[in-house]
Amino acid sequence: MSKIVGIRFKPQGKTYDFDVGHFVLTPGTHVIVETEQGMALGTVATVPRPAGDRADKPPLKKVYRLAHEEDLKQHARNLEREAEAHAYCLECVEKLGLVMNLVSVESLFDGTKLTFYYTADGRVDFRELVKMLVKKYRVRIEMRHIGVRNRAKMCGGIGRCGHELCCCTFMNSFQPVSVRMAKEQGLSLNPSKISGLCGRLMCCLAFEHNAYCEAKSKLPKFGKKVRTKMGEGKVVRQNILAETVTIRLEQGREVNVGKNDILPPSQKGEVSRRGKTT
Repeated sequence: MSKIVGIRFKPQGKTYDFDVGHFVLTPGTHVIVETEQGMALGTVATVPRPAGDRADKPPLKKVYRLAHEEDLKQHARNLEREAEAHAYCLECVEKLGLVMNLVSVESLFDGTKLTFYYTADGRVDFRELVKMLVKKYRVRIEMRHIGVRNRAKMCGGIGRCGHELCCCTFMNSFQPVSVRMAKEQGLSLNPSKISGLCGRLMCCLAFEHNAYCEAKSKLPKFGKKVRTKMGEGKVVRQNILAETVTIRLEQGREVNVGKNDILPPSQKGEVSRRGKTT
């Protein structure tokens, strides 16, 4: 049975599946794989696993071979060239007066193409810039516009929690994040407190959203009238993590009670029916 292994081309990049073939691979092994852009050097990121039934899916590309010492040297030369191209492109951008922010430069493994990643608020006419880059490096040049979240992923940084950005450590792709997630978790809706370094809503708002929704569904909603041993009242606040609610009693006093301290609602007409039977 064929096996699948996850290959990563960048330390914080997305993991792609490849056919293991006849190789015995372990996480951390450097391999050469065939991609749509040509040969590339990647690192094994996952333990090989059975391929299973892939009858309705396109066939995976195979691991071409294990990486040699010369391949690692070629990769190091590519990194040096990327740094040089980044510095030269910044000079050209300043010289041409282009309103754009160069983020990163990426070279194909064989050095036949350079991709320049940038951000910009509007459309940028970089035709003269491409001519200057082609004249300098004599390879194919691609200018790729990326979003601010991808820029933060490439550049890295420290979040407000004090840890390295999630997108730089373990996130393979970005998930949709909405203000409603912050509301469900009872967080402040101040943009400066729920936004990340990229200026967008923090990705971590989506991590525990389902858990918060499940815990919140077990508590009475805001404004609902409930019965407790201390009397009847209305729910005015919720503490989702502690699984407690704050109830304002009919006398105006507020009390905190757990979800198990809330009594079932009384049934109307129960007392009158008992009186008739008596």
